[in-house]
Amino acid sequence: MLTSIDLNADVGEGVGDDESLISSGITSANVACGAHAGDEATMRDSCAVVRRHGVALGAHPGYEDRKYFGRRSLAITPEALRVSVKAQIWRLMQPATEAGLKIVHVKPHGALYHDGNKARGLAEAFIAAMQMVVPDARLVGPPEGAWREAARQQGVRFVAEGFIDRRYRVDGTLVPRAEPAAIITSEDEAIWQSLALARSGRVQTLCVHGDGAESRRLLAAARRALRSEGFSFSSPL
Repeated sequence: MLTSIDLNADVGEGVGDDESLISSGITSANVACGAHAGDEATMRDSCAVVRRHGVALGAHPGYEDRKYFGRRSLAITPEALRVSVKAQIWRLMQPATEAGLKIVHVKPHGALYHDGNKARGLAEAFIAAMQMVVPDARLVGPPEGAWREAARQQGVRFVAEGFIDRRYRVDGTLVPRAEPAAIITSEDEAIWQSLALARSGRVQTLCVHGDGAESRRLLAAARRALRSEGFSFSSPL
């Protein structure tokens, strides 16, 4: 069983209090790159907060679909996705460099996270874009599926992720957000799930969503429980 685990959060999306979340115990931050959410100002602000609190910086590209916050599947070719993801990571490079930071991981957002795990061509195109801009960065994704396999094939280091604030189906996939049982709001349930995932050894990082109303509360509860079980917290990225 792992004795150290990463805690990550999706930030820079123009919702919630990012500084409060980043300062509350995460070790990695995934910053929106202006497609599903965010802009030049939010990226600059996020990088400054990440630097101030000493957490690892990651890029969080998604579908270019601000109306639906990148949480709706789009019909897109692998080549179009490669171009889009490359441009998104580049957008984050300037504010990251200005803040003296390096992008050490990349995590797909929303519907792209799920679509790419079923469509190997999308996963490969996404990773190809990563390799053009941040060749040493790690890919964050689900423990099993096309993301992991494509990363292995393309020589990219992979970090398996679990969720503190989302419910899972029996098959290990996330309950879709459209369903009423998708989101965890109970501290007890968040604690139980976080401990189960961490103890399993199948994931190296646990995520809370920056746009979640209960994110800080659930993160704090999970962090306390993990620490009491002997876990320490550090970025593997």
